[in-house]
Amino acid sequence: MRKSAFTLGLLATAAFSGPSWANESVIKLTSDPNNWAIQSGDYAGTRYSTLDQITTENVGQLKVAWTFSTGVLRGHEGGPLVIGDTMWLHSAFPNIVFALNLADEQKIIWKYEPKQDPAVIPVMCCDTVNRGLAYADGKIFLHQADTSLVALDAKTGKELWKVVNGDPKRGETGTQAPMVIKDKIVVGISGAEFGVRCSMTAYDINSGKRVWRAYSMGPDSDVLVDPEKTMMLGKPVGKDSSLKTWNGDQWKIGGGSTWGYMAFDPDLNLMYYGTGNPSTWNAGQRAGPDGKPIDQLYSMTMFARDADTGIAKWAYQMTPFDEWDYDGVNEPILAELDFGGTKRKAVTHFDRNGFGYTWDRATGELLVAEKFDPVVNWATGVDMDKSSKNYGRPIRVAKYSTFADGKGTDVNHKGICPAALGSKDQQPASYSKLTGLFYVPTNHVCMDYEPFKVSYTAGQPYVGATLSMYPAPDSHGGMGNFIAWDGVKGKIVWSKPEQFSVWSGALTTAGGIAFYGTLEGYFKAVDQKDGKELFKFKTPSGIIGNAMTYTHGGKQYVAVFSGVGGWAGIGLAAGLTNPNDGLGAVGGYAGLKQYTNLGGSLTVFSLP
Repeated sequence: MRKSAFTLGLLATAAFSGPSWANESVIKLTSDPNNWAIQSGDYAGTRYSTLDQITTENVGQLKVAWTFSTGVLRGHEGGPLVIGDTMWLHSAFPNIVFALNLADEQKIIWKYEPKQDPAVIPVMCCDTVNRGLAYADGKIFLHQADTSLVALDAKTGKELWKVVNGDPKRGETGTQAPMVIKDKIVVGISGAEFGVRCSMTAYDINSGKRVWRAYSMGPDSDVLVDPEKTMMLGKPVGKDSSLKTWNGDQWKIGGGSTWGYMAFDPDLNLMYYGTGNPSTWNAGQRAGPDGKPIDQLYSMTMFARDADTGIAKWAYQMTPFDEWDYDGVNEPILAELDFGGTKRKAVTHFDRNGFGYTWDRATGELLVAEKFDPVVNWATGVDMDKSSKNYGRPIRVAKYSTFADGKGTDVNHKGICPAALGSKDQQPASYSKLTGLFYVPTNHVCMDYEPFKVSYTAGQPYVGATLSMYPAPDSHGGMGNFIAWDGVKGKIVWSKPEQFSVWSGALTTAGGIAFYGTLEGYFKAVDQKDGKELFKFKTPSGIIGNAMTYTHGGKQYVAVFSGVGGWAGIGLAAGLTNPNDGLGAVGGYAGLKQYTNLGGSLTVFSLP
């Protein structure tokens, strides 16, 4: 029997002299396209595969090769990992982990069932999702809903160590996919809707010992910013850069969730991630001492941090003084882009606020900031004039302000685009090295937003707004688009309308295909060049998982989780019927029940 790539990976890892080389094992495994050894396919977060057995010419012949049920009904985000003969996959709460033997009829090698208090479920903002596992050095890492970070033996499922990253009784929960960077496993926390001051934390992969923690707001020593060396738009952030942008001690319940996907540049030794909304959603309660807007750093921020120390190299705030819950948590994607004949090492991010941003990933220089959904109306653009005092800031439209000069509380502000779940939420985009374009699953949704006064109590919701959502008016009538985006020009190349938001992560391959799923449950393949639909298959439930690909036995497979849920599908997942429940999503997506139902499963496709 052949030695599996998984076994070879373990041997390669063991050959390194110490744990500091853990990222080398991940780099080695992800450089082999036969594996899918990290949630995003590679450290750059491109979700691009060089596999090309499945092409635009034959993708229409795809058949279901096999399926696997997780036995869990709620929303299934993320996707499986594959190394050699072994696949590891996870479920929504209670976060069961399975190891399957791909060489023996997908038999279950082991199953890990965490014992978690179900009291964590009502504390989870937007369904009981989990965004996936991580692998390094023969270990599988799971971030549980109750914030426990667990290291398991990848071959046996034995628990090696376990640490608690937060406290659900205070509103802290875990949904993020952790990422192994060097000898550390890095993980964030959710809880901005409960007034949690959120953070990103690095633990030693062998012991679980905490190495560093960077909060989203607070003193410099808590946020891990250097007043002189951390840069924002080319200038040092200065002393107390976060504290100066909060009213009194509000930063202590400031939010800034960190549950999105991350990226890592080994050459620069920088990790990238975004932070979420400030607490509460009622901007009127977060105004400065003079009653005027105040930025609330470092919520809504893209960070580039030194992987060893956690110190921020640069930061950029997408939505200062957020008024709409436009979390900045969406994934960063690293790529080399050609700007007028000059190759720039860039990082691109499609923000909830509807703008696609590209920065120089070494310096944080802002290169592009343009709308990736034309209905975005809360701002006309981003000020790109470096001589302007408002350089890098959104140019707001007063009509769609929910703060309304301090008079916005208890007023229903109508027709705001995008809705709070953004022009894109957690569903990760893909960058194709074949075309040089980004392929982005988007929402095409607007909202009415009524802020109200709310008081903080630890462990209780701290939202302060009532929302209703609906398809973007005067458009195609649907709630989503799948688009191709030129990251240099900041323009949509083509757009494919969908009836509901495209809440599934995209995958691109060297075969010229972009794969994604729909909330109704269709798994689709389109031509990267023009968006022409080449294949679709109705899976057992709505898709909010991420497409991935691997080979086994010399054959290419493509796989995706189905299992409707997440914020968009929370009505179905949690059995909610009040249109304003689910932070407004229940009413907006009420029609989903006519197309799909609950059930977590993996569907795997191959050519005949």
